[in-house]
Amino acid sequence: MKPASAPGSFEFDEQTNAAIARAEVDFDATIERLKGLARIPSCSFAGFDHSHLESSAAACVDWMLAAGYPEARVVRMPGVFPYVIAKDHRAGPTKPTVLLYAHHDVQPPLREHLWVSPPFEPTEREGRLYGRGAADDKAGVALHCASAAAWNATAGNPPVNLTVVIEGEEEVGSDHFSAFLDQHLEELRADYLVIADASNFDTGLPSLTTSLRGNIVFELELRALRAPLHSGMWGGPVPDVVMGLCKIIAGLTDDAGKLAIPGIYDHVRSLSALEKALYERLPFTAEKFSEQAGLMRGAFVGDVVDVHRRLWRWPSLSISAVQAGEKGRTGNVVMDSAWARLGLRIVPDMDASVCAEVLETHIRDAVPAGMELQIKRHSASSAWGSPTDHPVFALASAALERGFGTKPVFIGCGGSIPFVGEMTSKLGGIPALLTGVEDPVCGAHAENESLHLGDFKNALRSQVAFFGLLAKY
Repeated sequence: MKPASAPGSFEFDEQTNAAIARAEVDFDATIERLKGLARIPSCSFAGFDHSHLESSAAACVDWMLAAGYPEARVVRMPGVFPYVIAKDHRAGPTKPTVLLYAHHDVQPPLREHLWVSPPFEPTEREGRLYGRGAADDKAGVALHCASAAAWNATAGNPPVNLTVVIEGEEEVGSDHFSAFLDQHLEELRADYLVIADASNFDTGLPSLTTSLRGNIVFELELRALRAPLHSGMWGGPVPDVVMGLCKIIAGLTDDAGKLAIPGIYDHVRSLSALEKALYERLPFTAEKFSEQAGLMRGAFVGDVVDVHRRLWRWPSLSISAVQAGEKGRTGNVVMDSAWARLGLRIVPDMDASVCAEVLETHIRDAVPAGMELQIKRHSASSAWGSPTDHPVFALASAALERGFGTKPVFIGCGGSIPFVGEMTSKLGGIPALLTGVEDPVCGAHAENESLHLGDFKNALRSQVAFFGLLAKY
């Protein structure tokens, strides 16, 4: 790479600057197109109308073609929600190929009465676009369309070869993505992978995610009776299944909140000196973290290293749902069954299948006498981590600085993208850049999900700039 004096020590040529300017001119039209995609309730969870996933896949194809991709199509596998593949390889064999990933399925709306505006009617308020999927991850689809469109409008074609894959089942675990990769591997061969499904450390602060936690999800159903019983007539001598489930859950951690599952920490590495130094440079205050997370007053947070070690490089357990009876409609009874959904986040070097077995064994050993437990495993996805010494990270950093006007940071992510490690491995170990437009207050997976429009414009400028740098250096 030759020396230069622009942001990130790389020069942006006239064609790149022209493409960035065109993306800015077309920005309002891009947002309108994104709104149209976000109006489609393409929820991949059980119990929802999955015909909307067909509609959203078709809408993605239409947008890709309108953006100038010479080829875009829906790709199907039996019994699997539709994928989309688009290609533009007009840059030619001497230029690198970038594989761009996003997903078009979305989370359920949750409690619709808590949405300020309807979840599938995208609405702009105070510089943000509210709607389910506006950030996660239909904004990723929009990035891949609008960045290519800007280059097509100004230069005739992008300066690098682009292949796009848009998945339809990411929110329910990407269970069939491995088989999809095997079937389409040659078509998806690339030099670099860009996954537009990550988050920035803060609003306005561009970030490259270099590690992901895996996720092991179980549903537990504990049973003790054939039917509920009057608590006055039967309470005492008969087992209380709700209390039994609470004891099982409580036994998963100790009094300090540390996991009490034997062997779970065996392969958790301590932070390296470099990782600790990177964490110490992050702009962090306990007060701002508490505000972003919506913590109750007085909750303990910790310092910058402790917080992000626990978020990115330490396993954690979450109980996402517990049910026994129905709120407001259950009287004085001893319940017959109780149900819970829990997730164990794991970090690089922890084996997902081993951790799942250890967790299940610990839970089964804790079942009280006279009760029966059924466990359903939904997923056991692996964690992922990447070194940052490949030259493409320098290019990406420079492009993000050009787009956002400030230097990016390298971060981890406490969430999961289950397929990243397998995808990069099957593609020959190519480097993966995890970018995105979510910020700490975007509410992804919660009510009132939103996209910060300023950050989205910055991310769009950055991706346009990245294509230009990648072609030149």
